[in-house]
Amino acid sequence: MAVDFLPINDWDHIEFYVGNAKQAAFFYSHAFGFQCVGYAGLETGVLDHTSYLMQSGDIRFVLTSALRSNHPVSEFVRKHGDGVKDIALTVDDAEAAYRETTKRGARGILEPTIIEDPNGNGYIKKATIAAYGDVVHSFIERHNFHGLFMPRFKEPPFMTGTRPVNAGLYRIDHIVGNVELGQMNEWVRFYEEVMGFKLSDHFDDEHIKTEYAALMSKVMQSGNGFIKFPINEPAVGKRKSQIDEYLLYNEGPGVQHIALRTDDIISTVTQLQAQGVQFLPSVLRYYTDLEDALQRLINEGRETLGPLGHPIHGESYLGKIPDLGHLGQLGVLVDGDDEGYLLQIFAKIVEDRPTLFFEVIQREGSRGFGTGTFKALFEALEREKDARVQPDELQGSVAAMAM
Repeated sequence: MAVDFLPINDWDHIEFYVGNAKQAAFFYSHAFGFQCVGYAGLETGVLDHTSYLMQSGDIRFVLTSALRSNHPVSEFVRKHGDGVKDIALTVDDAEAAYRETTKRGARGILEPTIIEDPNGNGYIKKATIAAYGDVVHSFIERHNFHGLFMPRFKEPPFMTGTRPVNAGLYRIDHIVGNVELGQMNEWVRFYEEVMGFKLSDHFDDEHIKTEYAALMSKVMQSGNGFIKFPINEPAVGKRKSQIDEYLLYNEGPGVQHIALRTDDIISTVTQLQAQGVQFLPSVLRYYTDLEDALQRLINEGRETLGPLGHPIHGESYLGKIPDLGHLGQLGVLVDGDDEGYLLQIFAKIVEDRPTLFFEVIQREGSRGFGTGTFKALFEALEREKDARVQPDELQGSVAAMAM
């Protein structure tokens, strides 16, 4: 059995570079139910930026804004708009993680660095490598730190007004990156060779397409299975897709969406909708077709098969899937495999640029990425894209690359 040269314990945090961290914190708090649990800025001895730490369950978002125009955060926001800069991962040994990845070809951004806490709470060790576009991966070692999240973070100032309602989001499930045509396999090789990930799922343009547009996607997974990075690229089609649109407005590759897990998607989506989060609508045909397929399996005595006909290990879960009428009202999609089923839905884009959005997912045994839901979600994104005016750069087809 191969040795895992980059053992990753879990997600550490996701850092967003934004134009106004205070306002972004209000949005994620009151729309998505995150609690502001930490703050770093001028009041804590940080001179060049402000950060708010937002938390829901085990999910940690850091929202960072620059205090001057010549700061790297300002340059990122000028180019990309608000978006994900750092996908940080918790490791036991940041120095070893940096050494192993850079010797395999990673471009180093920050060599292993000890960051001491001025209040006597110890230190963290941090190292950073480049990923696709301007996104980076930081390796965070926390053994010797006993303070609030990071050095110079303190509890946020007291906030008056209505307290946010937690919506049940408790864990990052996966983070999806969009890259240019022809670059998906390059980044698959990066995650395989540089970070020791394995390919867990593959969707080609025969699986994920409409009449006019398509995408291709490969899912890379860490050795322990906790970290999943689907990577999308455009596919040949009569029209350019929402992947092309993302690449245009993001001015290059970047994080397209973050999937957040819940144990009760009906309650979570209902709560998020009440707090102003908008979701992509599905189509009635999807639910009528699904109902017919499930009923057919039951009538044929094939309850040991999932929604797409996959055999189920152990007890059938067909009777456990929530009422399709209720799921249809919310727009939640259903898929299954031989280990169970999953429920998922995409929120609408949360930025002015058509770039970043979120997914809500509930897993009941299933660990994969359902082909049926993936196609339906792609179609929903394409309908949203078609409702927007398309500039000249997005006109025309996606042609096959010359070999």
